[in-house]
Amino acid sequence: MPMSKKRVVVAMSGGVDSSAALAILKEKGYDCVGVSMQLWDYSRKDLEGGPSREGSCCSLDDVNDARAVAERLGVPFYVLNMEEVFSREVVDYFVRAYLDGKTPNPCIKCNQILKFDVLLRKAAGLEADYIATGHYARILDEGNGKRLFKGLDPEKDQSYFLFTLTGEEMRRVLFPVGGLTKREVREYARRAGLKTSDKKESQEICFVEDKRYSDFLMKRVSPRSGDIVDLNGRTLGRHRGLFNYTIGQRKGLNLPGGPFYVIGMDAGRNILMVGPEESLLSGGLIASGLNWISPEAERLFEDGPGVAGISSKIRYRGPGEPSVVVKTDGGKALVTFSAPQKAVAPGQAVVFYRGEEVIGGGWIEEAVEGKGTQKALF
Repeated sequence: MPMSKKRVVVAMSGGVDSSAALAILKEKGYDCVGVSMQLWDYSRKDLEGGPSREGSCCSLDDVNDARAVAERLGVPFYVLNMEEVFSREVVDYFVRAYLDGKTPNPCIKCNQILKFDVLLRKAAGLEADYIATGHYARILDEGNGKRLFKGLDPEKDQSYFLFTLTGEEMRRVLFPVGGLTKREVREYARRAGLKTSDKKESQEICFVEDKRYSDFLMKRVSPRSGDIVDLNGRTLGRHRGLFNYTIGQRKGLNLPGGPFYVIGMDAGRNILMVGPEESLLSGGLIASGLNWISPEAERLFEDGPGVAGISSKIRYRGPGEPSVVVKTDGGKALVTFSAPQKAVAPGQAVVFYRGEEVIGGGWIEEAVEGKGTQKALF
């Protein structure tokens, strides 16, 4: 139990993980405040393309579930309207990225801006010492500052989504379920009598129904058709707007011959490039917008010609690949994989691990053949 009664604002999504996080902290003696963030106006679904079914992440049902859990535990509960900042910083980013021929990751942006920036500042206004979330990740004090580690449950680890955290933020953030498995979290919630204990997992992106990204985008932008070309620049057909495609996609191309896969996009010229499956392989990538979580990790990056012994994850469910990371001009990094990786997608995150520890990450700008040679896609 804390030496003094520390106040913590618990971000409640209405799911079992954040519900259990609240219950754990309450049991440990923290002065808890439950908060749900209203991010999306579900009355706009017909106009804006938002989720129409009940039970999607961050819906009104989820807010009501979060409120019920807080009431069960005797904890004050508030709803914060963050629709404007969510629309500007997350939804608009999502749309812009697809129009630029990139594959965005709105969950990382939401964590970075909504939870660990805006909510941290709101918590300070409530005189809170910490905020807490239901993420499956661990923050440990290794004697020389806070460090970020994978969650104990390898199937649920969410550390990939948290690479933007800073040392200063981690001093004020708690992940109460990070050292538990999902099964243990559900069992804890059942023992606490929480109505969310058996609630199903939420969908991946809260403002897009059933992952139908193109349907969502079609209600916001007008698609521009353009040429589909092969590696030799030969026109094979026409695409239906670049945002309808992702790197590695095979279905829906409707091209003779093949099989063909999407291997690149040129938003400026509105061109979609396709090729055989082997052309999806890349020896490395260029990353920008780098964040090194600890000062030690940043000094490691600065002191030598490159950082070895790193595992780089280029997608959430990816296993990670041994890599060497080298600083380049403009604050960017060249990541060279030990073995070529498939479907490196600009716009996605690359997150760097040393064992179980997250040392940093960045945003993928482009795939490279390896040893600094850019892929000659266009």
